[in-house]
Amino acid sequence: MKNGIFIAIILLMGFQAEAQMKIGHINSQELLDTLQSRKDAMAKLKEFESEGVRELQEMNKAFESSYLRYQQNEKDWSPVIQKMEQEKLMKKQQGLETRQTELEQQMQIYGQELNKPILDLVQTAVNNIAESKKVSYVLDETVTLYSKGGIDMTKEVMTELLRLEAALKAE
Repeated sequence: MKNGIFIAIILLMGFQAEAQMKIGHINSQELLDTLQSRKDAMAKLKEFESEGVRELQEMNKAFESSYLRYQQNEKDWSPVIQKMEQEKLMKKQQGLETRQTELEQQMQIYGQELNKPILDLVQTAVNNIAESKKVSYVLDETVTLYSKGGIDMTKEVMTELLRLEAALKAE
């Protein structure tokens, strides 16, 4: 009997604690799309990508030019010269592939560097609003498979986010 009462008390306490828990939700994409700092970061990243694409196009153009030259002269060259030219072409192609990989890695790192302060700002805004509304959990609508109910905090977080962003710019 004592165990049954103990279990009932534990269950009631659990239900009471769950009833006090508040869940909020935000749309992180909507928040990010609102920020000028995010738009600026995306423009910088796009410019970095464009510069990388131009560099790769120039390298590819040089490779194609060398390859065309090889095709035009290969019959006139001795086997030794052909082999040396083939090795040059392979080095150029490997250099192109290596540089492409490097640029992809650099772009990822640069994107993370640009996004970190923005995501920190979003996190601060979410924390501030969640604390003011006494919310226990905040879910992101863009990654939640199903949600019914809860407090939509997107507008309040957006207002706080814009306030924080303006304060940063003023510094």
